[in-house]
Amino acid sequence: MRASTTAEPQLRRQELATALQGVGRGDRAALEIVYTMTSAKLFGVIVRIERDRDTAEDVLQDVFLKVWRRAGRFDASRGSPITWLCAIARNAAIDSCRGGSRETTMPDGLLPEIEDDAAPADEMLCDMEDAERVKRCLEGLQHEQRRSIRLAFFDGLSHTELAERVGVPLGTMKSWIRRGLASLKGCLGG
Repeated sequence: MRASTTAEPQLRRQELATALQGVGRGDRAALEIVYTMTSAKLFGVIVRIERDRDTAEDVLQDVFLKVWRRAGRFDASRGSPITWLCAIARNAAIDSCRGGSRETTMPDGLLPEIEDDAAPADEMLCDMEDAERVKRCLEGLQHEQRRSIRLAFFDGLSHTELAERVGVPLGTMKSWIRRGLASLKGCLGG
């Protein structure tokens, strides 16, 4: 049995980032590396939201098509590769659950890139390297905030769906999530 070192996660992160750069240059072998390293984790993210295994498999395929097209946009200086991939998977699963109701008025390539130094909350929650810290910080939240954030980010429910499920006004739900995310950001040092 091999002893685990603290360098292993950094090596895997670097290997994945390098493979994503290769995918960005159109390297099919690099896409196979990314798939091998991440497909099980991404499938887990998708199936938790989608809940139907067959549909989740279709969404996973769509995710890797998006990765193939968007890998050139990945910037390792802004976040970890698995976080970036999890965000794509999570968003694809949510779109699938909502029946693709989100309309795009112009193709992705025509939309301007907007710089934002803050990591989106769903990326922060998705990154398994920080899972224990996130778990501790989540446990420190008030029950309503913790439950709402878990349902929103892990089950992919909208604010409206959450408010209906929990039986509170929409404004209350939004406040719980906003305050909870602010507390999480503070706890995580963001």
